[in-house]
Amino acid sequence: MEILPLIFFLIVLIFLLMGFPVAFTLGGISVIFGLIIFGFSYFYLLPLRIWGIMSNYVLLAVPLFIFMGVMLERSGIAEELLETMALLFGKLRGGLAISVLIVGTLLGASTGIVGATVVTMGVFALPVMLKRGYSPESSTGIIMASGTLGQIIPPSIVLVLLGSVLNVPVGNLFIAAVIPGLILVLLFFLWIVFLAIFKPKTVPAMPKKQLEEFRSNKKFKIILSAFLLPFILIVAVLGSIFAGIASPTEAAAVGGFGATLLTIFRRRFTIKILKEVMLKTTSLTSMVFMILVGAAAFGLVFRGLHGDTYLTNLIISSNLEPNHFIAIMMVVIFISGFFIDFIEITFIIVPVVAPLLISMHIDLLWIGILIAMNLQTSFLTPPFGFTIFYLKGVAPDNIKTSQLYRGAIPYVTLQLIALLIVIFYPQLALWLPTVIGK
Repeated sequence: MEILPLIFFLIVLIFLLMGFPVAFTLGGISVIFGLIIFGFSYFYLLPLRIWGIMSNYVLLAVPLFIFMGVMLERSGIAEELLETMALLFGKLRGGLAISVLIVGTLLGASTGIVGATVVTMGVFALPVMLKRGYSPESSTGIIMASGTLGQIIPPSIVLVLLGSVLNVPVGNLFIAAVIPGLILVLLFFLWIVFLAIFKPKTVPAMPKKQLEEFRSNKKFKIILSAFLLPFILIVAVLGSIFAGIASPTEAAAVGGFGATLLTIFRRRFTIKILKEVMLKTTSLTSMVFMILVGAAAFGLVFRGLHGDTYLTNLIISSNLEPNHFIAIMMVVIFISGFFIDFIEITFIIVPVVAPLLISMHIDLLWIGILIAMNLQTSFLTPPFGFTIFYLKGVAPDNIKTSQLYRGAIPYVTLQLIALLIVIFYPQLALWLPTVIGK
């Protein structure tokens, strides 16, 4: 009986690596195992678990944040931000790359959706960067890396999901993620500066003629228009959470409504756009919640087989120190990110290790931030990094996949450095929640 949980876990993992859909693999194999081992009584327990997910108030933030991100993508705010930032920093070497980084940060803080950010910047920024003499590796690398900032900078959907799995308040996770997110932005910025100094041909400045045209064309009015609208939305969403006025779910509703108002203000709102946004939101939300239901079925069988107890006893008998266990867990999550996406890791690996973390009296808020930062690398690591596929889909035909991989490597390294910094200095994640909590 002790080996059954391990067999069950390996079968699920093998089917996932073979490319079968996540939700149906988790749910299907779990139901088959549940029937064989527990009989029809399994079906009395499973609906209760599914009902617990569907009635979870916190998870209501997921479709609302998705709606906000998709609506912002359709409004054209991202495009205007990018063009304005590029011209503001254009006279500097690497100025265009710095612009992409700042826009990626602002979009991460206003949408939290990686795919929308990468595709938007890939469509509008990549052709300009290549035209201005940027190397394919430097231009694609910063676009992909900036897009992943939506994973850690709140409001982040992965933080909402992790809060649900680890039973940690999502608002606390949002607050704790601010400083680690800014550390990542700083490291990315320093890398661009390094390229500008030591490899200036890969990140050249923009031509003076184009900059002069911009300066003579109502510069301050354009800047005000480009920055004010997203800034108001960010303050409305994050400010209401940090000030304790609204819960993350309520703030997500404010964000969705605010994004709609901004689209109306820009005269981009039509019934057709609303329909497209709603369909996209429904599609993405359905995918997430189908995986959640499959994960509930998986967790029910795994715990029914006493897999969590078996793992706990195994760790205790091996006399692993908490730090050693955290190191092993981080390595496993990082390697898993090469093959499966962040939602699968969140609902397969994290629930398995959560009881062990609790038994070792490890701060789950800190662990949640470490896991989120680690999961961020899964968007850039080959062969299945999603940002690589997103950008490849909108990149010019002459951009090779190998160039995308080479562009991603420095930023994966920087993400791991940031992760190590927060591991060795936990207060970087825990200080702000403590201060705001007071």
